Amino acid sequence: MYHAQSFAENGFVTDLIGYGGSEPIPSLERLPVQIRHIPELPKIMRTLPFLILAPIKIVHQIVYILLWILVWIDVPPEFILVQNPPSIPTLALVQLVGRIRGSKIIIDWHNLGYSILALKLGKSHVLVRIAKSFEATFGYSAYAHLFVTRAMRNFLVKEWDLQGHKVVLHDRPPRHFHRSSIQEMHELFFKLQPTFALDTTLTKFLPETDIPYTTILTQIGTTRTKSSDPFIARSPDYTRLEPPTLRPDRPAVLVSSTSWTPDENFGILLDALGLYDRRAEDLAHKVGPELPPKKLPKLLVIVTGKGPLREKYMSEVKQLQMSWKWVRCISLWLEAVDYPIMLGSANLGVCLHSSSSALDLPMKVVDMFGCGLPVCALDFSCLNELVKNGKNGLIFETDSQLALQLEELFLSFPNAPYLQSMANNLASLPKPPPTPPPHRVKQQSPAHSDDEDMWCSWEENWARVMRPLILKDVSL
Repeated sequence: MYHAQSFAENGFVTDLIGYGGSEPIPSLERLPVQIRHIPELPKIMRTLPFLILAPIKIVHQIVYILLWILVWIDVPPEFILVQNPPSIPTLALVQLVGRIRGSKIIIDWHNLGYSILALKLGKSHVLVRIAKSFEATFGYSAYAHLFVTRAMRNFLVKEWDLQGHKVVLHDRPPRHFHRSSIQEMHELFFKLQPTFALDTTLTKFLPETDIPYTTILTQIGTTRTKSSDPFIARSPDYTRLEPPTLRPDRPAVLVSSTSWTPDENFGILLDALGLYDRRAEDLAHKVGPELPPKKLPKLLVIVTGKGPLREKYMSEVKQLQMSWKWVRCISLWLEAVDYPIMLGSANLGVCLHSSSSALDLPMKVVDMFGCGLPVCALDFSCLNELVKNGKNGLIFETDSQLALQLEELFLSFPNAPYLQSMANNLASLPKPPPTPPPHRVKQQSPAHSDDEDMWCSWEENWARVMRPLILKDVSL
């Protein structure tokens, strides 16, 4: 969707083909982007065994994708950009259509399809080997290859000898992602208050609220004063509302965005939260000479997203919370406009993404950084292209490590200097140089984005890296 937005903003007639299931990003509603949905298979068919369902799904995709691109899009597209995965059958289809219609193929390598299939079937399964061969054959040649990490570029160039422009395009957040103001926090948690009220486990855990004057995080002060109008002889007192401020008794807010799939081990977070709860209880009853005593705050964990394992883990959470005193966990599905405000309102993010290929990066961390939110992230081989340990976040491998990091970051909250220093580092990340004006782009070579330390919005990064690539042979 971000690519479709950027193509449309750069003057391209843009069609977006894919499954439904979620609302388009707001920018697509104001742009002339034609969204063409691939129909879902009937629900009854989704209960079929994988080995029967997979071929049916592939034939279904072939029919509809070919119909959309070959029949209903009457003008041959100059570029066809395909996100990988899924690899089967889309990589073969776009290569076929590209040859028939004279289109330039751009493959956006977000991960490797065969490595995801291996999570289900095992690395040695014959279908995984077939999928790998398919991906290598039809992903070998393209006008351009985009990679979300340098590690993925280096691996695929070495293993498959990819042909075409090879460009690293690190994911970046859209321009409207930012650290939330206290007013935005107040409005969001005012909106979410009915949801919190329905969860009986939160009733005595969270501070009391008086809507619309107080939420669980914010409060609006009032001042009794007289009118200053000199023409009113006996001006009555009236109440003036002050701008909202953060409550001193607010809980710390930890947010984790998840797709509730097997490649994210939510159990690590649950175990860490149990350790945090016990440590917070110990510190609450610790008697010592230090004044004021160092304590851990109550921790509200908000998990966003939806997926197949949600019910399993939230049922486990319900049982665990019966003994927890310092931690509560709630699962929310947020509207697109509310999601960045939630990230920008939280104190810490947690990422449990473990890459099937160890070559991609979690978009959820990019979103968190865009909202000024430090993270604790599960380690894998190329994570250091995004998370700088101790600067913009912390990296963990086990539940005990994560629990220690939570204690270190939240001790004496809301006065948490280490956490604040990482947030300050995110706010001061260096920016790339300005993008040249469009009339000069065609004279440049495609940009290369190895400078992952640079930080900018998706739109700025796309203009810097992609626009020279797609416009270099276009008459302006």
